[in-house]
Amino acid sequence: MRRRSLLLAVPAGLLTLAGCGDDKPDKAKSKTSDAPTNSPSEAPKAKIVDGPVPEITKGDKFGQKPTVAKGSGKPSPDLAVKTVIEGKGKEVAKGDYLQAHYLGQIWATAKVFDDSYKRGNPTVFPIGVGRVIPGWDQGLVGKKLDSRVELAIPPELGYGKQGNKEAGIKGSDTLVFVVDLVDTFNAKSSAKGKEVAQSNKDLPKVGTDTGGKAPSIDIPKTDAPEKLVASYILEGDGDVIKETDSLLCQYKGVLWEGGKEFDSSYQRKELAQFQLAQVVKGWAQGLTGKKVGSRVLIVIPPKLGYGDQPPQGSPIKKDSTLVFTVDILAKS
Repeated sequence: MRRRSLLLAVPAGLLTLAGCGDDKPDKAKSKTSDAPTNSPSEAPKAKIVDGPVPEITKGDKFGQKPTVAKGSGKPSPDLAVKTVIEGKGKEVAKGDYLQAHYLGQIWATAKVFDDSYKRGNPTVFPIGVGRVIPGWDQGLVGKKLDSRVELAIPPELGYGKQGNKEAGIKGSDTLVFVVDLVDTFNAKSSAKGKEVAQSNKDLPKVGTDTGGKAPSIDIPKTDAPEKLVASYILEGDGDVIKETDSLLCQYKGVLWEGGKEFDSSYQRKELAQFQLAQVVKGWAQGLTGKKVGSRVLIVIPPKLGYGDQPPQGSPIKKDSTLVFTVDILAKS
């Protein structure tokens, strides 16, 4: 099954990072996610019932790929939500970025149309704010992390009367999902890795606080490095990032010359979600190979940033060296 398009808005500040080296910067496209796309713009408020939902016949533990039976009889016209495994984590809140594994299939045929377990990575998406199908928005908010939730979603809370032809979903199909709730993130999230010594006096010193506030960046009174610098400030223990990954991050950017801040997800109080292929080469090269859960210092020389074509209206000038602190919260 192809990756499903989730219409995420790339934060305005990050649009200024979408250029590639010496090429003319272009605006970043919306991040592509695997979660079910939002369909009707004004979905009805659902009546939530606890069934019926089909039986999970194999893979009944949290994190295991499930096998789900075909639906028996007629599905409920309401949104059926059953907590199969009750987790003990914090509740999923409206507006959180939810990290989840899931399997989706059609009630009447048990045809699987989407499966994050097969792809190997949980997906990350905003929940409760109209970025995914209404059945997810209304059925998952308030559930606890480490829970497994099964949903039977009527058409009007899924893809509506138009269905989703490419996925093989008709406008009359009830959709069945099994969703494992892995983690959540919000504007106060920070990296939680182990502190790494900052011993090079010729590089900026970055703060190590993890309370969700923007860390300090102190620029040394030396010449900027000519080569890309990408070093751990806090080293996490999560998965290693590949160049094809999409990331969820907190970040702050300042100019080497003068230390002026020009961009910050902390200031906007909005996390940044993007594909590494969509941002400047310095980010893509600097974050590839790093671990999820880390805070990374990136110093980007002009040739890997904007060179002589800085973003119009930005404090970034021609041939500027850019300095970033990036907290890698999750990947998908």
